[in-house]
Amino acid sequence: MSFKSDIEIAREAQKRPIQEIGEKIGIGSEDLLPYGHDKAKVSQSFINSVQDRPDGKLVLVTAINPTPAGEGKTTTTVGLGDGLNHIGKKTMVCIREASLGPNFGMKGGAAGGGHAQVVPMEDMNLHFTGDFHAITSAHSLLSAMIDNHIYWGNELDIDIRRVVWRRVVDMNDRALRQITCSLGGVANGFPREAGFDITVASEVMAILCLAKDLKDLEKRLGDMIVAYRRDRSPVFCRDIKAEGAMTVLLKDAMQPNLVQTLENNPAFVHGGPFANIAHGCNSVIATTTALKLAEYVVTEAGFGADLGAEKFMNIKCRKAGIAPSVVVCVATVRAMKMNGGVAKADLGAENVDAVKAGCPNLGRHIENLKSFGVPVVVAINHFVTDTDAEIEAVKDFVAGQGAEAVLSRHWELGSKGSADLATKVVEVAERGEAKFAPIYPDEMSLADKVRTIAKKIYRADDAVMDQKILDQLKLWEDQGYGTLPVCMAKTQYSFSTDPNQRGAPTGFTIPVREVRLSAGAGFIVVVCGEIMTMPGLPRVPSAESICLNDAGQIEGLF
Repeated sequence: MSFKSDIEIAREAQKRPIQEIGEKIGIGSEDLLPYGHDKAKVSQSFINSVQDRPDGKLVLVTAINPTPAGEGKTTTTVGLGDGLNHIGKKTMVCIREASLGPNFGMKGGAAGGGHAQVVPMEDMNLHFTGDFHAITSAHSLLSAMIDNHIYWGNELDIDIRRVVWRRVVDMNDRALRQITCSLGGVANGFPREAGFDITVASEVMAILCLAKDLKDLEKRLGDMIVAYRRDRSPVFCRDIKAEGAMTVLLKDAMQPNLVQTLENNPAFVHGGPFANIAHGCNSVIATTTALKLAEYVVTEAGFGADLGAEKFMNIKCRKAGIAPSVVVCVATVRAMKMNGGVAKADLGAENVDAVKAGCPNLGRHIENLKSFGVPVVVAINHFVTDTDAEIEAVKDFVAGQGAEAVLSRHWELGSKGSADLATKVVEVAERGEAKFAPIYPDEMSLADKVRTIAKKIYRADDAVMDQKILDQLKLWEDQGYGTLPVCMAKTQYSFSTDPNQRGAPTGFTIPVREVRLSAGAGFIVVVCGEIMTMPGLPRVPSAESICLNDAGQIEGLF
């Protein structure tokens, strides 16, 4: 059996003019800023005009820990959105924009797959509407202004050993992780160590995705800490006087991007913070606007539920005043087998025992999601190699967890394949059982917030923090940052900090390597284990197989 590639399916899409997509949700052409025929930004004036409307129901799509077998979280998000529209519910999809780094590295694109995609797929996975370039430029402007301030006399008395504002580029480039800048003599400034992160790890990205409007964006940018003086007092972005110009660069990037699914249903694709170093969710402005325009809004959170969903609940929902009516946790039979110890090469063969052995990973995610007071539906993302016995094994396990699993075939069949999942989601959402609450209060100490996530979500024995880290957290509390949520940066592949520990491990601790204050975004980043804020390319990067064919079409992008 042969299937068309994602890009072949996307290329055959019968796209409608973006003005027609806007009309479906009540956005007139005068409130759209078109980027070609198939994508547009939504004006701030329109967003302001719908704020008095009631909110629709929010559905979060999350997943088990990622495996090389693939889970299809974005594919399921898009497929569920199409399925809900198919059964008569006015629905919008809200997902993140794709980063060029993973596209040319190993992960690939972020527009869904098969017959559950958002289009234009090539544009979305490349430059799109320029949002990431704007973020990179705004971040780089601040970097340049910091070094320029030091060069022209350092009036703020910045300790050049304690400049914490790193540079960014939207590409996987390990050579830039640690650099020395300002070499070449007096004319080039004062030499110091610096480094690059990937753009999606920038605090500017996190702020764009949490800001309510341009005024809020400018205030948050000004609140960012860029360096420290010799007395350890912070130097803010507003001290450098960069926030106004940065806001100008981000003016258009703040507006959500409207596109469509393969079935011509509306989707907002906006923002893309790293799910490790940041909160891994699309923008608040896109989600809250969609809730004013649709009966149902389907959104996703990066990586597995231990990272993405936890941050969605504890950071995004807390900050934006929103709450999900139901959570969909995506799992595959293949991933269950991999968690059960089967090698990737052997996943095609039936192995019910391995499925059962791998299910505890799914079970822990279900328990964790329920601890936020929201009902859970498990979506079994169907692969052609799945057998009936394996599917039943997952369904039986999930039933034993007090939830229900629904087989969904959106990748192969589009909305017809996800109608059952959509029907179940509506049934659960409309029961009104959700009583959402974050798992820790604002008033809890920062160290205890870290321990709470380590113990309640990861099931670790404890979070190990040395005295230097505890002292730093205490200092931030004394400075008025104690009520901020914590943003855990750890491997996405395991509940522990060891990426090779699959399943549902116990008997481990979470080592905290460092903590960073994202004062503008409004959270404390807690770096655990070996986590990189600038990824590298794999031995054989995807970029090697991406090219233009003789017809001028892109090949190899996925």
